[in-house]
Amino acid sequence: MKSAPSVRPDMRIATYNVEWFDALFDTHGHPLADDAWSARYNVTRAAQLEALGIVFTAMDADAVMVIEAPDTNRRRKTARALEHFATWAGLRTTAVEIGFVNETQQEIALMYDPKVLRAHHDPMGAPADLGTGLEVPAFNSVFWLDLDTDRDREEVRFSKPPLELAMETCADGFAFRMIGVHVKSKAPHGARSHEDEIRISIENRRKQLAQCIWLRERVEAHLAAGESIIVLGDFNDGPGLDAYEKLFGRSGVEVVMGREDPDVDQNMRLYDPHAIKAFARRGGEALSSARFYIQQEKRYLSALLDYVMVSQSLRAGTTWRIWHPFDDPVCFTTPELQHALLTASDHFPVTIDLTLPPKAEISEQIV
Repeated sequence: MKSAPSVRPDMRIATYNVEWFDALFDTHGHPLADDAWSARYNVTRAAQLEALGIVFTAMDADAVMVIEAPDTNRRRKTARALEHFATWAGLRTTAVEIGFVNETQQEIALMYDPKVLRAHHDPMGAPADLGTGLEVPAFNSVFWLDLDTDRDREEVRFSKPPLELAMETCADGFAFRMIGVHVKSKAPHGARSHEDEIRISIENRRKQLAQCIWLRERVEAHLAAGESIIVLGDFNDGPGLDAYEKLFGRSGVEVVMGREDPDVDQNMRLYDPHAIKAFARRGGEALSSARFYIQQEKRYLSALLDYVMVSQSLRAGTTWRIWHPFDDPVCFTTPELQHALLTASDHFPVTIDLTLPPKAEISEQIV
């Protein structure tokens, strides 16, 4: 008996943090599929590129938010590198959109299938030194916030400004917003003592939460306007991940998703089932989307850092998946894919299969 053909979702969207993607290309954006070492430990550039090709092909997403995408500077171009990669790997996500470039060699970029979607960078907010002071500023600007309750507002900046996109389906003209995120890490890099580690950890958490508050204010503006929105990427945070969270009451992920309160309009909340599960467990056994080797302890650390949050208007019929090499049954029982996931990056992709609203609802939105 023949098996029933697989049913393809209306749309598949992914977020994928690719560790040091930039190191896999020359200055002209061509993939360096050779035996030289990549920036990943004990992995050649050819091996990492081949692994990435396998993972991207297996995902077969209509759009992939690439976190730590190749750099843009005077000599290098993010879009050029990712376009070459798509051609090299035989992918259909041949179109690339980026937003405000940064100085970290880790851009945020969207690869997408131009036959399925239209996308353009559409930043919101007041530019630096403009606006009323009450308007939420643009993500490449400055946000003033009291971080330590001393009644003095401090300057907050994004080292990697979120990528704000206006999206539209080619088939039906369904419009929605998308924001790609790479929020500041809380790791105490540069600490020289235990006291120094505590100080830096708390300082980094303040900055991380401030960025999430800034992002939440933008999300609320879109939700208040009745717009469908997807917020996705690496939040470097999650409920119960570290002891310092207790000092601040909530994780950054909870801030962005919105307060869970029966007295609050639920349409103002974002939804991600992986985050909801993490809220309930608070540091216990949980899902993970990243796996890091801790040199000092000679062991691996797993953490849920990557999320795809959707507005309530997109929640119905949507399914989430973490492409984990050990926890996902298909990845675990497909040796080639399992090895590719472990070789390609220290993060694993997270995808959602979207069921778009009926055409009648789309027509109402257009009107």
